[in-house]
Amino acid sequence: MLCSTALTVYFASYSIGTVVVITLACSLLLQLTYFASVLFLIWRSGCDSRAGPRAEHFGSCNEVGSQPPDHDEVTNESVDLRQLDQMLAISLLLP
Repeated sequence: MLCSTALTVYFASYSIGTVVVITLACSLLLQLTYFASVLFLIWRSGCDSRAGPRAEHFGSCNEVGSQPPDHDEVTNESVDLRQLDQMLAISLLLP
């Protein structure tokens, strides 16, 4: 990124001094952006970890009623989808 910026500035201005100043400014901006994004990710992970105990306090998913699907139901759905795909492929082959 910095090399492409330096080349662009050089071919636009033909000045080494301008290239150095602009490249250092871009480098500083990239470092500040990286630092801010790391701080944001740390802050967000702290929010997620604080939400964990509250979620446990309100109960598990079994009490709420959002249970994961049964293994047989998932298997039957995948078989149905496979048969539907085969019928669609056959119907596309027919004139």
